[in-house]
Amino acid sequence: MTTLRLSAPAASTLTRTMGLALPLLFIAMWSSGYVVGKLAVPFAGPFTLLAIRFGLAALVLLAVALVLRAPWPATRAQFGHLVVVGLLIQALQFSGLYTSLKLGVSAGESALIVGTMPVFTALGAALMLGERPGARQWLGMAGGVLGVVLVVWHKLGTGSAGIGAYVAAAVALAGITLGTLYQKKFCSAMDLRTGGCIQLAVAALVALPLAWGLEGFDVRWTGTMLFASGWLATVNSIGATSLLFLMMRKGEASKVASLFYLIPGVTALMAFAVLGETLTVMGLAGFVATAGAVYLCTRAR
Repeated sequence: MTTLRLSAPAASTLTRTMGLALPLLFIAMWSSGYVVGKLAVPFAGPFTLLAIRFGLAALVLLAVALVLRAPWPATRAQFGHLVVVGLLIQALQFSGLYTSLKLGVSAGESALIVGTMPVFTALGAALMLGERPGARQWLGMAGGVLGVVLVVWHKLGTGSAGIGAYVAAAVALAGITLGTLYQKKFCSAMDLRTGGCIQLAVAALVALPLAWGLEGFDVRWTGTMLFASGWLATVNSIGATSLLFLMMRKGEASKVASLFYLIPGVTALMAFAVLGETLTVMGLAGFVATAGAVYLCTRAR
């Protein structure tokens, strides 16, 4: 059998291409969840939707892991770390986010609060992981926050929320930030199939009683709901999260987290194309600003 060998320049080009493709694919996948989730909310309560999303994704990964005989955690400590990541990134983040929206926080305000995640991740990475962002990265993070503000400016102040709703949004921010740092520190070597299955199963066990107790697990199964459930489970809970973990394994936590600056802008573009939502000039300016911020945060020194 002939082995294909790439020349050094070709291999370097392929590496650069993959290095660009993974972040772009992650941003597109993660952003699509907001648009598809909005399509599904009229047919199921938020916690019911989360229980379906997490449960279906866990079953898919379980089947894949069994068929491919993927390795499961070898120790209780490894299993416990995966449970913690599932509680933080999946259960805590999305439960806090959906609760804040239900209690009256506007979508723009939620995006702004969660959009500050790269800053807190950089601070946490300096304390927990020994990463030291340079001056250019800190400048990029400041520009990223400004860009997110511009993207969601027209939606700020449109909610009717009390202090409890904003506490819930802050819980979502804490979930994604702490979960990202914890995953980088303790679960970088996890198998994406079995590790993802455990994390999603834990999140489903958290969402299910909330769905039954608060919403009676009421679902209207329509074509849109079936599509949205499948998309959220496979593309978002499996695909986007796996890409996030893969990039965290290969790079610095603060640099990977900076990609989240682009998500509000890309979501706005998708919502304009799919849902017909308004796309403002200021929003486009914010998208350009966040793109520049990500470039500053992620380019090599």
